[in-house]
Amino acid sequence: MSGPLYRGVSGIRIPDNSMDSWDSQSKDKTEKDGLDRRGSSDQSPLHLSSPFRLLFADNSSHSKFGVTENGFSPDPFILGTPRSRHKLILLFMKFSIVLIVILALAGSFWWTVSISTTSRGQIYHGYRRLQEKLVSDLLDIGEISYAPSRLKELEFCSQEFENYVPCFNVSDNLAQGYSDGSEFDRQCGRELRQDCLLLSPMNYKIPLRWPTGRDVIWISNVKITAQEVLSSGSLTKRMMMLDEEQISFRSASLMFDGVEDYSHQIAEMIGLRNESNFIQAGIRTILDIGCGYGSFGAHLFHSQLLTMCIANYEPSGSQVQLTLERGLPAMVASFATKQLPYASLSFDMLHCARCGIDWDQKDGILLIEADRLLKPGGYFVWTSPLTNARNKDSQKRWKLIHDFAENLCWDMLSQQDETVVWKKISKRKCYSSRKNSSPPPPLCSRGYDVESPYYRELQNCIGGTHSSRWISIEERATWPSRDYPNKNELEIYGLQPDEFAEDAESWKAAVQNYWSLLSPLIFSDHPKRPGDEDPPPPFNMLRNVLDMNAHFGGFNSALLQSKKSVWVMNVVPTSGLNYLPMIQDRGYVGVLHDWCEAFPTYPRTYDLVHAAGFLSLQTSQQYRCTMLDIFIEIDRLLRPEGWIIIRDTVPLIESARTLTTRLKWDARVIEIESDSDQRLLICQKPFFKRQAN
Repeated sequence: MSGPLYRGVSGIRIPDNSMDSWDSQSKDKTEKDGLDRRGSSDQSPLHLSSPFRLLFADNSSHSKFGVTENGFSPDPFILGTPRSRHKLILLFMKFSIVLIVILALAGSFWWTVSISTTSRGQIYHGYRRLQEKLVSDLLDIGEISYAPSRLKELEFCSQEFENYVPCFNVSDNLAQGYSDGSEFDRQCGRELRQDCLLLSPMNYKIPLRWPTGRDVIWISNVKITAQEVLSSGSLTKRMMMLDEEQISFRSASLMFDGVEDYSHQIAEMIGLRNESNFIQAGIRTILDIGCGYGSFGAHLFHSQLLTMCIANYEPSGSQVQLTLERGLPAMVASFATKQLPYASLSFDMLHCARCGIDWDQKDGILLIEADRLLKPGGYFVWTSPLTNARNKDSQKRWKLIHDFAENLCWDMLSQQDETVVWKKISKRKCYSSRKNSSPPPPLCSRGYDVESPYYRELQNCIGGTHSSRWISIEERATWPSRDYPNKNELEIYGLQPDEFAEDAESWKAAVQNYWSLLSPLIFSDHPKRPGDEDPPPPFNMLRNVLDMNAHFGGFNSALLQSKKSVWVMNVVPTSGLNYLPMIQDRGYVGVLHDWCEAFPTYPRTYDLVHAAGFLSLQTSQQYRCTMLDIFIEIDRLLRPEGWIIIRDTVPLIESARTLTTRLKWDARVIEIESDSDQRLLICQKPFFKRQAN
């Protein structure tokens, strides 16, 4: 009969002679303990001389080293038990990890000591890529956290914003107390950002290609009334004909030959045979103040002259908007209270034909700004009824202007009818020998003579006199040789000839690459037989081009060398190195600009926006705006079906690509074989226009 079960020995039966058996086992255990103590030096489970023996102990001896016959577990450190094996495995793993860490530290120390300069550069390059990735991620976080609405696809703006130009609100400026011309100045920062996309007008049409588009534009593409067209009174404005859908500018017609005669007259007053000799006289870039609708610049374009039109913001009948629609350089700018965002000594000629500026007002400070912009030896051409007036008040005003021009060391070359031509002095010694009755304006001090001011208050002192760029236009190379500065000229800008040559070659290759990429995109629907290649894009596929980070102006130069019929607005960001003086000295137009502010132009004015390295430049600064803010501005500037080319690092390109869906752009990322760290993002703005109600 079975005896009772004892608590703690669950499931084990104890026979009747249990006491005798227990005494026998106790004796055996005492003898065994003595044996274990004598052999502890070589039988201890903690001895590591033969670790694998511990892990692979003989399982057949479980009665001796495992579970005893009475069902109790032996000492937990007895060899061969599952628990002992588990602990020994952990101990062995810890020992291995310590050994690996020691070896890794030793190897790292040796690698650090023996690392080469090239390897360090590679590591730094990798670190820079990680840093750019971090910046890109932070930008994405910033885009998400900026506002909940930014997570959604952007909506279209209401109709009142069709011709919206931020920073220019004349009525609001008047309400704020601005007057005496300052109401036309740009005032950025007060208005809220428009997080929406501008729709094209209901009857908007794609502009005609150059050069046809220079002489004929669609009237529905600009904001102008028939009355504004018919009432245009200036010389350059009245070269217009209006029909039902188009405005025609017939500046080259025999019927409207006023611009040609006027240009010929100016050339003769300078001492040239005709306007085609302007280039030989050192004239390449012209600032046309209050340009009408750009007919003066359109005519001179035939003679390889580049004319930048500037005028006040106008809500309707804008001179700048119509000039840009014709494919001619223009931007909103005001001769009022601020210096223009151009470098000193940057234009070969300033032209003002009934431009509406009272040069005799404000103690001549506007003429001082005109002098700052003129290169030494440059020309100031002014056409106004004031120069040929009969009444005493007008004659008095004319005398004030005449005398002030002498104080600026301008030499009046000629006066015919209402037109006067002055020539700026080429030698600085004139300023120290002025002996007029009225006190002449002083020279700006060296520390106060900023070469490229950014909308700074007008200065009552003559600027540019301390510049190392004080070189007469007669001493400079004529166009197109001016596009290739010599060694001495490059030193002025802190550049070496090999650096400039390398930049030029890289842009030649880039332009060729751009055109080969744009060709199949533009002609993707072109019918062709199998095996035929897509036709190359025409030379006049694009006209108005904006380079957001112009650097040396190499992109502009490469476009012209490849015979593309374009002009480029070269923008130098305020956040980067200032090469604007160099760009303008090479014979191109450009401007200084802060891309966290709206660009001073009307919507739908550029066919191509180009940005190489621009995103890297912006993210390296403490930015006040997001990437999405800048992209919304790009969308405002682009014409429907216009193109965007962004070239930058892979992380930034990926971040930019995510934004294109919010702006409804068609985007493609393209690898650049020659540089694995760079990518191209090519986008096209779709053609959306407002539908009739």
